[in-house]
Parts: sequence; structure tokens; C-alpha cells
Amino acid sequence: MQARFITVEGVEGAGKSTCIDFIRRVLRARGIDVVATREPGGTPLGEQLRAVLLDHRQDITPDAEALLMFAARAEHVASVIRPALAAGRWVLSDRFTDASYAYQGGGRGIALERIAQLEAWVQGDLRPDLTLLLDIPVELGLTRAGRRSAPDRFEREHAAFFERVRAAYLEQARRHAQRYRVIDAAQPLENVQAHIKRALDEFLQ
Repeated sequence: MQARFITVEGVEGAGKSTCIDFIRRVLRARGIDVVATREPGGTPLGEQLRAVLLDHRQDITPDAEALLMFAARAEHVASVIRPALAAGRWVLSDRFTDASYAYQGGGRGIALERIAQLEAWVQGDLRPDLTLLLDIPVELGLTRAGRRSAPDRFEREHAAFFERVRAAYLEQARRHAQRYRVIDAAQPLENVQAHIKRALDEFLQ
């Protein structure tokens, strides 16, 4: 079976980490060798940049934020994603470039054409084969996120920011309907996981 690249997207509190663990178990149960990773992060440099990007004490301009995201992504693609796929291993990533279209594009207002230029430069023709969007109302997501830890730099944004992010994600799902599966993440966890498994079963046929 050809190696595939799966990404999981969503606003804060959507339950990405829990669902990624579930997806990894489903894939491994089918005998698939999968590398689980995340963005920003996934490499030593990426994790250092993640710490900067999430530090609420940092005052970062939107352009600098976008460039830092793509710097981490360039290292991630070159050091983790492409080598794993070339070795026949599947890649499962907690966020990828769709997050830049949502957060830096929708949230910060950076022109999508500019993000597309960075995407082409950093990734070439690399795109996810399947993207699972865990969609959740912003208020519910932020309530969930607030229960788990102190808010990071992004989580301190106002609800209006996350409404724009959510809208941008849904627009990405509309534009790239062939690879996107939108999952209602406001449901009970067992229902969310059932919908994810159904989407994976269809993808793996």
C-alpha cells in the first residue's frame, strides 16, 4: 500500500490530540507503519520555533508569525515528512499548511496568495492525501481548551479571531472537498471517533 499523508485540523479545544491517538491506533491495527508528528514542531528546530510562537510574552507581527510557521514547516517537510513517505511510512500530522490559511490568513488577515507562495516554495507538490477537520463552535472549543492548561499566545485571542479561523477552515474544506472530511467535534467522543473511523475506512478502501 502506498504511503499516505494525513492531517488533522481544527480550532482550539476540538480534541485533535485525543483523536490523533485514536487514528494512530486504527492505522496500526491495519498493519500500517505511521509516523505521528505536529506543527509547529516535529523537529528540534521546529519545537524551538513552536515555543517562541506560543509564548504569550512574545509580541509577533502577523508577517513574522507566518514566516516562522513556514520556517518550522520547511524543516519539518525536509527532515520528517518527505523521508518518512519515501521510506513507505504513513505520516499523521497534527496540523499542516491548512492551519496557516486558517490562522495567518483568516485570523490575521494575510493575503491567501502570499501564503500560497510560501506553500509552493516550502512544499513543492507535497499536499495531504486526507485532511480531517474537527469542526466545533468557537465558544465550546475555547471552554474546553481553558480547562486543560494556561492559555498560550494564540488561545489568548478574542473569540472573533477564532470565528475567522473557523470560517477559513470551512472555506478550505469547501475548496478542497476531495481531500477534506469535516467531523462534528461537538458530539460525544465516541460519536466523533465513529465518524473518524468511517472516514478512514472509506479512505482506505
